[in-house]
Amino acid sequence: MEAQEFQKRRAQLMAQIGKGNIAIIASANTRTRNRDVDYPFRQDSDFYYLTGFNEPNALAAFIPGREQGQYILFCQEFDEKKALWEGAHAGLEGATETYGADDSFPITDLGDILPGLLENKHKVFYPMGRDSELDHQLMDWITHIRSQTRSGVNAPGELVSLEHTLHEMRLIKSPAEIKLMQKAADVSAKAHIRAMRNCQAGRYEYQVEGDIIHEFIDNGLRAVAYPSIVAGGKNACVLHYVENKAVLNDGDLLLIDAGAECDHYAADITRTFPVNGVFSTEQKLLYQLVLDAQLAALAEIKPSAPWNKAHDASVAVLTQGLVDLGLLVGEVDKLIADESYKVFYMHRIGHWLGMDVHDVGDYKIDDEWRVLEPGMVLTIEPGLYVPHDCLSVNAKWRGIGIRIEDDILVTEQGYQVLTYAIPKTIADIEAIMQ
Repeated sequence: MEAQEFQKRRAQLMAQIGKGNIAIIASANTRTRNRDVDYPFRQDSDFYYLTGFNEPNALAAFIPGREQGQYILFCQEFDEKKALWEGAHAGLEGATETYGADDSFPITDLGDILPGLLENKHKVFYPMGRDSELDHQLMDWITHIRSQTRSGVNAPGELVSLEHTLHEMRLIKSPAEIKLMQKAADVSAKAHIRAMRNCQAGRYEYQVEGDIIHEFIDNGLRAVAYPSIVAGGKNACVLHYVENKAVLNDGDLLLIDAGAECDHYAADITRTFPVNGVFSTEQKLLYQLVLDAQLAALAEIKPSAPWNKAHDASVAVLTQGLVDLGLLVGEVDKLIADESYKVFYMHRIGHWLGMDVHDVGDYKIDDEWRVLEPGMVLTIEPGLYVPHDCLSVNAKWRGIGIRIEDDILVTEQGYQVLTYAIPKTIADIEAIMQ
């Protein structure tokens, strides 16, 4: 992503913070996997959103109106030995020249410099509770400043959550962000299609997962957006199944929920298809019902529409269908009112999508469902799950789990399906699997 994109975000944040205040945010840190091996580093989404700086052990400060520079980055100094063993890193010079900081200081000097930046500020915008060590440091610094009031130095009088302001910014995607999300969606689409074409009875779920990750990496995206769900047969009724170790059986469905990450932006896609390439009668009926529910939900996606309308549309279609098929008995309106449908459809229609797979942003404002706006990206993912031990239904339905999930961009005219390239009609799935 271009440096100007990050610069624009910082300017927008500082305009909302206002002069006389300060915002600080820390990077993610490395985490030990075992002994001297770390987990793969993934930068904190909020920190990366504002800085584009992809190193651990750093902190950014934003001070609107500061004459010596409004954006200060504390980071690790350049270390030749570290560069030899681990590769290039920015250092203080790179922090300013490459990442646009107005000034940079060694992270080891944080305790000496940051308290001075806090002096005479009215508010500190800060992601409270995210980093307990920094929480304690901040309170110690403020306490120390308060002890100097006789010398004319004032301590900040208010700590304000940074997340509300920042997450509202992240909720509306720019063209540059949408471009990255489209790439993540396109690569993920190739992976799902590869999985369909390679699927056959006797293979293991983890082998299909391997096909998916192979396609991600082969297209230059090394990170998954979340642990892939590859669930055959009754495993598909476990919503967050990630064991991925069972054999695929002829006659079962396979549910795959998997997405790649492109420069910190996620795709999140689910498709369900028959292991042998042909839907059975029962599978067809339930699958078409889920697809109809998704199409009904998509019809409600447009600017100014309340968030919950798509979910309500999916519930209405699924509940009516379950009654028609005999899995539920009663009046549709009553079954919806008393939430009887939740035996088979227990989650909501979707979630925000962006740098995090379950992205930031409020779903309600003042206890009212917020309305959709152009630039928002969300998933639409109705599902039906009939547990294998559900004795209230005919045995022919048991053990069938189906979910269909697409990534949706809200536009001025309505919506755009970012994941359009993956087949989802019964005819198209059966055709591609042949």
